[in-house]
Amino acid sequence: MADIYLRQISDCIWEIPQRGGMRVPGRIYATPELMADIRKDAAVEQVVNVAHLPGIVGYSLAMPDIHWGYGFPIGGVAAVDAEEGVITPGGIGFDINCGVRLVSTNLQVSEIQAKLPLLADALFAMIPCGVGAEGAIPKLSRAEEKKLATKGVQWAIANGFGSDADAEHTEENGCLAGADPAALSDEALGRGLTQVGTLGSGNHFLEVDRIEEIYEPEIAAALGLSVGQVAIIIHSGSRGLGHQTCEDALKVMGKAMEKYHIVMPDRQLACAPIPSPEGRQYLAAMACAANYAWVNRQVMMSIAEKAFLKALQVSPRELGFRLIYDVCHNIAKPETHEVDGVKRKVWVHRKGATRAFGPGHPAIPASVRALGQPVLIPGDMGRYSFLLVGTDRAMKETFGSTCHGAGRLMSRMQAKKVGKGRDLDEELAKQGVIARYRGKGTFAEEMPYAYKDVADVVDVVDRAGISKKVVKLKPLAVIKG
Repeated sequence: MADIYLRQISDCIWEIPQRGGMRVPGRIYATPELMADIRKDAAVEQVVNVAHLPGIVGYSLAMPDIHWGYGFPIGGVAAVDAEEGVITPGGIGFDINCGVRLVSTNLQVSEIQAKLPLLADALFAMIPCGVGAEGAIPKLSRAEEKKLATKGVQWAIANGFGSDADAEHTEENGCLAGADPAALSDEALGRGLTQVGTLGSGNHFLEVDRIEEIYEPEIAAALGLSVGQVAIIIHSGSRGLGHQTCEDALKVMGKAMEKYHIVMPDRQLACAPIPSPEGRQYLAAMACAANYAWVNRQVMMSIAEKAFLKALQVSPRELGFRLIYDVCHNIAKPETHEVDGVKRKVWVHRKGATRAFGPGHPAIPASVRALGQPVLIPGDMGRYSFLLVGTDRAMKETFGSTCHGAGRLMSRMQAKKVGKGRDLDEELAKQGVIARYRGKGTFAEEMPYAYKDVADVVDVVDRAGISKKVVKLKPLAVIKG
């Protein structure tokens, strides 16, 4: 908001000094150009509001893709003391463990160019997408769904969707500790029974990409990536189960605020002490939803491999489908970070923000540990996406966090108005992108003009040193809800 004072303290860091009920200052990573857009909605005010959370340490942080969200800004990061802090569902979001996975292949774009329309058709036919999409796999029993919510990716692997190598290259090995299906409501369980392996709608997508440019040749080579190679990006989350879990928790947290005498400037930041019964129940349910999301992306990856084999008529060996990494960007996790020179156990809320641990961190798989955690930043469906790696500086400045995407410039309603009467398919085709989608309205909401240029966002985190650019990917075909 215009009345909130922001002090530029470095090339791309802005600070909001502590005032009133703020327990810590705020910090936003952005260029002056991006800041001009950021100031147009209430996201800056939300950074201030988050700084009021009991137990928050360091800073209320925001990445350059920041825009308004429920309670927390999307692009917000906050760490709270594990004993004295609170957990707030608004700091995780409705789509718990919405995340991104990058898959590489042995194929070159030149080998598949002529069959791209067939490949897009096969992916669109085999992976259900759109609002309420279901039916990718047979309906689960409730008992089986509870196993899935507890075991995460290992459930998918045990049921024939992928291999142990996939778990190794998934954040948290695809299973968040502390999951307890008893913490889920019947409605949340009911909504999740038929949606495993489905893309959903909104900004979720599956994309066939070309590796366009390499910035760090040694890191790219270590990951087996080269210019001209075909890759796949999958972006989705916990579907109806996660959304219902957040809805359920917000009702509980509203009452908990009164019980524990917590006052926040925005009721959308409803929260409860982490050690409280309400806090523990939410964390157990959130872990279930996170595990569901990892299974969802794992199953979609397996179905996508089948679609490639069918459309391209190649062998699995020729295809070489291989998971590079899977990251989540709507989650809270217990981590140890140095705060004011002292190591502290904290719960880090990342809402529209990605973990970016530096080289050597034990949470990173051994096969890529020396590189830093892979970080996947999708852009809009017409331009490009990026692979980065985490850095030591992120560990010192942002609790090992970086951005998560391009960030919206327009509301969904504005984007629909702008797209009215335009041939959106033709516009994407001119950018070299084949699109398959369910709803014309949703498609219009997600057009490139509705988003910031992700290159501008990624340049900020690269210049700030909180993650490092490795590879740029260009979309060839996109599947949307």
